[in-house]
Amino acid sequence: MIETHDLSKQFNNDFWAVDGVSLTIKPGQILALLGQNGAGKTTTVRMLTALLYPTRGWARVNGYDVATQGARVRASIGVLTEQHGLYMRMSGIEYLDFFGELYGVDGDTHHAERKRLIEYFGLAEAAHRRIGEYSKGMKQKLALARALIHNPPVLLLDEPTSAMDPESARLVRDQIASLKSSQRTIIICTHNLAEAEALADVVAVIYRGRILVSGTLDELKDSVLGPSEYEVKLSQNWDASGLVLPEDVILSDQVPDRMRFRVKDPLVGNPKLIHQLSANGAPIVSVSESPRTLEQVYLKVMADAQAARPQPEVR
Repeated sequence: MIETHDLSKQFNNDFWAVDGVSLTIKPGQILALLGQNGAGKTTTVRMLTALLYPTRGWARVNGYDVATQGARVRASIGVLTEQHGLYMRMSGIEYLDFFGELYGVDGDTHHAERKRLIEYFGLAEAAHRRIGEYSKGMKQKLALARALIHNPPVLLLDEPTSAMDPESARLVRDQIASLKSSQRTIIICTHNLAEAEALADVVAVIYRGRILVSGTLDELKDSVLGPSEYEVKLSQNWDASGLVLPEDVILSDQVPDRMRFRVKDPLVGNPKLIHQLSANGAPIVSVSESPRTLEQVYLKVMADAQAARPQPEVR
């Protein structure tokens, strides 16, 4: 549904805001694009929406080339930008009607979808009020409704739950998750790593215009953080000096009442490890997998990238 190869954008003849981005996102997938402010996320999205021409490389969205078929690309996508572009003197209904007409949505289809979105996002009571009277959260929900009004096959969402209270944010996350099942491709640019972890099928981390890592969350956990770790909690101090560990199991940490093991293949290594512990009289209370989160992956990737970056000379 979205494919890019060496997608790059240069400004002022010497600054590459995006440099060599290659991604493939299948129908029904959600990609979380993560990175610091200024990393290139917004420029990438602007090229995918055919608002900026690539300096180098190419991108196709829903089968259309962003450089030569911009109108078809823009008709295929719904966009939620950080600056929503709301028309404050319009009412919520007028605003959605305006964009439904721009997208050429059939009248009966539009009215049904408009009613559904207004009710889903809890905007029914405010639908006839001017948008300028809306709260930040209400404006965010209206902007998302606008992005969905023409039922696009591709959604590009920049911080979709910013400025929302927890209940509204949960509502939007549920809506995004429900859209994933309908052969719709979604890109989310967000700083909310817990949200990205809950929603995304694929994650990409961009830094200084380049993709550092990309893949499923499990793939990134394995490649960035290494093998899974399991914590064995003990009821009392225990001497582990006589313990013979199975192959591919490493004792990574030990304190008086617990031990932590790194296990390359848990299906093979864990039964052997627990058998060895029991055979040696270890007073086991519990065995649990140590959590590995997207936040850990992201922080490790960014730390490695910053450490590898050449430092300016101090004179």
